[in-house]
Amino acid sequence: MQYRTRSVLCPLAAEEFGLWYLLEGPNMSFTGPSVGSGGRTARRAFEFGRTYVVRPKGKHQATVVWLHGLGDNGSSWSQLLESLPLPNIKWICPTAPTQPISIFGGFPSTAWFDVGELSEDAPDDVEGLDASAAHVANLLSTEPDDIKLGIGGFSMGAATALYSATCFSTRKYGNGNQYPCNLSAVVGLSGWLPCSKTLSKKLEVDEAARRAASIPLLLCHGKSDDVVPYKFGEKSSQTLSSTGFQNVTFKSYNGLGHYTIPEEMDEVCAWLRSKLGLDGTSS
Repeated sequence: MQYRTRSVLCPLAAEEFGLWYLLEGPNMSFTGPSVGSGGRTARRAFEFGRTYVVRPKGKHQATVVWLHGLGDNGSSWSQLLESLPLPNIKWICPTAPTQPISIFGGFPSTAWFDVGELSEDAPDDVEGLDASAAHVANLLSTEPDDIKLGIGGFSMGAATALYSATCFSTRKYGNGNQYPCNLSAVVGLSGWLPCSKTLSKKLEVDEAARRAASIPLLLCHGKSDDVVPYKFGEKSSQTLSSTGFQNVTFKSYNGLGHYTIPEEMDEVCAWLRSKLGLDGTSS
């Protein structure tokens, strides 16, 4: 059995699980500066789509924002997450803005940030990453103080989740603005680490290094992934560990492509129960 969600990079039809979920909240927008042709400063607007919320079936102990992959939306993942045996988690599944994507020759798609190619030398869309990380932080900002907060995602959503983990560690977005959330766990499936080349320098401050060492990270990747190659997940895990993230778990799966399977989701469930202290477990 495979859990597949829609993706432009990997065009797989979403399975209909027939599970209950709740649509909540209006569309939200974020506007930030960008540099246009000739060095002129332009305004790049990000209009985020619908947000789907899965309410906890038991006592509310944690809230996790889960981010879909390129070309997908929050609905398909909300249906899968609702089926997981994690009754103490509230899941928030936003939908990324529709924007031109360089890797598609400018064709518009739902995406958390622009991407031109997957390579170590490819430029990072810091403005797009900041906008999405700020949107996620805003979704978490109204949660009660006693609720543990987490972020997870698949593919490009995983990249955004890992970027948020670095923002938490430095207490800053890439543009220098303050990052407000206290994160307790971050999960990335079939993704990669954006802005990896500058991470080591950002963590030179003692307080940033302390936060990096404290946050648990789970990275999972299929060895047969032909969309985001396995080497990107493995290298991301190594980079995080070498720059001071001391609580990184990396799981690999033989034969797994660019989708998820029950074995992987079982791993995610067990890890979240442990790290978030759910159902009487401790981290």
